[in-house]
Amino acid sequence: MMATGIDYAAVFQALPGMVALLTPELVYADVNEEFVRLSGRSREQLVGRYLFDVFPDNPNDAGATGARNLEASLRRVLASGERDTMALQRYDVESPERPGEWEERYWSPVNAPVVGPDGRVELLVHRVEEVTELIRARGGPEGSRARVLEAELYTRARELQEVNERLREAHAREREVALALQEAMLPVPGRVGHHRAAVRYRPAVGSLNVCGDWYDLVDLPGDRIGVAVGDVVGHGLPAAGVMGLLRSALSAASRVADGPAQALEVLGLYARSVEGAENTTAVEVCVDWDTHALTYSSAGHPPPAVLHADGTVEFLDQATDPPLGARPDHVARPQATAAFTEGDTLVLYTDGLIERRREDIDAGLARLADALTRHRTVDPERLADTLLYELLPAGGATDDTALVIVRL
Repeated sequence: MMATGIDYAAVFQALPGMVALLTPELVYADVNEEFVRLSGRSREQLVGRYLFDVFPDNPNDAGATGARNLEASLRRVLASGERDTMALQRYDVESPERPGEWEERYWSPVNAPVVGPDGRVELLVHRVEEVTELIRARGGPEGSRARVLEAELYTRARELQEVNERLREAHAREREVALALQEAMLPVPGRVGHHRAAVRYRPAVGSLNVCGDWYDLVDLPGDRIGVAVGDVVGHGLPAAGVMGLLRSALSAASRVADGPAQALEVLGLYARSVEGAENTTAVEVCVDWDTHALTYSSAGHPPPAVLHADGTVEFLDQATDPPLGARPDHVARPQATAAFTEGDTLVLYTDGLIERRREDIDAGLARLADALTRHRTVDPERLADTLLYELLPAGGATDDTALVIVRL
């Protein structure tokens, strides 16, 4: 239960330790009293000003990296929505009493996001602890030992920072390779039978959680097609590899199975033999233009949406079962059928399009339904771009997204 009657502005000002709030543009939105006191700057010199205009790197030190490291950390928090704890930093500060003179300072920073209802980072909490006196500990019989500890601490902190940077670079290379593999394995958009579909894949921004989503379109006998999307738990090259195996297996099963439920049953049995395929979600819809019927089955996946010509939205949620491999024993999967009329639109997607942190999935489904209704007259290609623009967070999604739209 949330406490009432608490003056959180007063709490912020009284926080022990230096704490500042930064906008996504890295401008000071507020600072607490301890930040003002220990930084040697007044509130007027801080609030409303760009962080690195107030605290630039020491121009007299060619090897200064404090500003660069801090900006990189803050940008990571903005991109990922995750807290970032920095290694110990040497970040000299210009003396407020003697302009032009720079004081050697050491800091231990932590940067954390304040996330809004739409999943976008609205503010950054920048907390720093000054440890200059600890580093400079001198004098007395322990003086030499303190200097050794200082050197050891600072050296280990720099090593940690360099290791983290190498890990980030390695991740960036793996992500690039995984995305290339993902793109190569997903089918090229085009005609399926007599019909066209708009397809999109958007990787997550600044996140490891990429390359597990897929889509597929299969030409079936008669005037029918199979449409499927899925989401592998995992990320990077392993997820891309599992994705490729499962997509190919479902594509083959769909051509011979007696409906989507049976195709997902076969896929579920196959997934048990594939490491990393456990708890994959998938949904398949068979579109039959001769009978104007949508036959579908879901393995723990968000429900496909049907945008009817009158603007109403129907979610296909009457045949939902657990994800692949979630049951120890084989059980037949459910299947349901819904009618459609000419001019309706079928929309399949993965959870990156609708899910947000600390938000019920129903809110995301309602947001999708509202966007579909407002843009019901738009052709599938434009509708796909519009949905991604309106529904994905402005700063980029933290999960990848696959989207398929078929005009029925």
